Amino acid sequence: MARKKFLRSKWRAYSKLGKGRKKKQRYRKPKGRHNKMREKKKSNPKIVAIGYKKSKTSGKKPYLIRNLQGISEIEKGQKVILSKIGRKKKIEIIKKAEQKGIKIININVKKFLNKIKKQEEEKEKENAKRKEKAKRKKTEEEKNKGKVDNKKEGIKSEEKETNKEGGEKEKWT
Repeated sequence: MARKKFLRSKWRAYSKLGKGRKKKQRYRKPKGRHNKMREKKKSNPKIVAIGYKKSKTSGKKPYLIRNLQGISEIEKGQKVILSKIGRKKKIEIIKKAEQKGIKIININVKKFLNKIKKQEEEKEKENAKRKEKAKRKKTEEEKNKGKVDNKKEGIKSEEKETNKEGGEKEKWT
């Protein structure tokens, strides 16, 4: 079916709107209060609306895929549309479709897989940074703990001195 040509209202009345001049014929949405085209009166040109768009597939209606089972039922060379699915399952379905040679209409497969690959690499880098920070923090805490323990022991040894008999004597300095 040929694509519908949408024309401006009253274009037949004025040459400046395209009467006898195809290049001047441009569509503009009718906005007037009493405009017959806007009111969708009979025998007036059609307004641009949902439903006039051509489908992306020629001939056969594409299959709607909701899960991995759906892709296994489809044959090689057919076109499909992915419904709203989570990221993990979408990746699995795309990989299986590539193996079978099935074309997915509503996703640019290469672009989608590259985007996911980049995101995974960034996550790995962030995780590596976090691990390094945690290691540094642990080593610093261990070093600081050793210093604090030594200080406490030093203070205790100065304050109290044990007697050979087992009693404690206070050291006066």
